[in-house]
Amino acid sequence: MMFLDYFLTSVALGMTFLLGCTGEILTEKVGHLNLGIPGIMCIGGASGCLALKFCHGLPGFLAVIIAILAAILGGAIMGAIYSFLTVTLKANQNVTGLAMTTFGVGVTKYIMNGMAINAYKNYLYALKYFRAPFSSAATGLKYWGIMMYLAIAIAIGAAYVLSRTRVGLHLRAVGENPATADAVGINVTAYKYGATCIGSAIAALGGLYYIMDFMGSVEAYKTIEALGWLSVALVIFTLWRPHISIFGSIIFGMLYLAGTRIPTLLGINLGMSATPLLQMLPYLVTIIVLIVVSVKNKKENQPPASLGLSYFREER
Repeated sequence: MMFLDYFLTSVALGMTFLLGCTGEILTEKVGHLNLGIPGIMCIGGASGCLALKFCHGLPGFLAVIIAILAAILGGAIMGAIYSFLTVTLKANQNVTGLAMTTFGVGVTKYIMNGMAINAYKNYLYALKYFRAPFSSAATGLKYWGIMMYLAIAIAIGAAYVLSRTRVGLHLRAVGENPATADAVGINVTAYKYGATCIGSAIAALGGLYYIMDFMGSVEAYKTIEALGWLSVALVIFTLWRPHISIFGSIIFGMLYLAGTRIPTLLGINLGMSATPLLQMLPYLVTIIVLIVVSVKNKKENQPPASLGLSYFREER
């Protein structure tokens, strides 16, 4: 029973990683390495909670929809800013992404601190709506709320679009060789903007999910940034494949919770100092996967060829 609860909770936590990972995969598929994902996830959580503050008294399903739309809007705006800086102004993607993370974390702290005092009136009142239909469950099943199924649906949809549609083909072409894609009539700028903004909007949902579905706490926003970096690591772990990310996110969830759950399951006491070390397991596993992929050197397991590189049309 304890292991079942551990598994159910891990699956739920993994959806935070899945949303961030799916959004980053779409962005990286067009050749942009967005290290602003942690900040974007923070903004998504803050935007959704801020919207819930003004939805108090509305029907539960309507409040949830408005919060999700607010998170999507917040993420899309962050994606548009990142795109303007890196696509239009050709700014360095790594520096821009880190600046976006710093900005997003700072703005989120400001917004969430302002609502922390009356959180159960401002946004946590909607916790039972987000956790439906299992909000009253006593096990980890209580975290299996509406947004969990939305996360899985988005990942499956993204995998289908990337592998089975013309839009996905064009998107991947832009990421592999933007000059060639441009030469055959594909609007490189439009695809870069579109994929980055949509990817950022999806990642932003991860922040809202973590606060309003998994944690349900006024302190939850403080740990979103760390989970955002794990979402970026999950992209590498699952080799840029959204459908594989569904299973990878569950593994990451189990590894992340291992520090607090495994000792209990085994009946041993490792002490509080061992927990942070065990929470490093997802990063360690990602490094191992990266080494294995690099050694095998298969093209289908490699990132897009133009990842991290700005495209200058006049040079093609």
